[in-house]
Amino acid sequence: MRKRILNYRKRIDTLLEKNAPDTDWEDVLSEHLVQIGFFQHERLVHLMVTLAFAVLTMAVVIAGLVLASPALLALTLLFLLLLIPYIMHYYLLENETQKMYIQYDKILEHVRQEKQ
Repeated sequence: MRKRILNYRKRIDTLLEKNAPDTDWEDVLSEHLVQIGFFQHERLVHLMVTLAFAVLTMAVVIAGLVLASPALLALTLLFLLLLIPYIMHYYLLENETQKMYIQYDKILEHVRQEKQ
């Protein structure tokens, strides 16, 4: 997913920079809205997974403190090792989706200019 969202956003950035006169901005806008929808869905799913891992991590930390179990300490470390990549991936999805909103505004400007 990381590669897909980065490649897509770069492709749209290139399209906006070139501003070729033969570009059908309405088609670009339509495709962009679909892609934003896909990435918003992915972002929501990863938010839920990240929050679930965070809650589980906190539960295991509390249980480890109350029970003073080495096994729970090991489980805490495992959850933390999994939580960090989830947070990093969610951060990427969030930031790239926000950049796609800016692209949307620029594409919309092109569509409005074509109609004038």
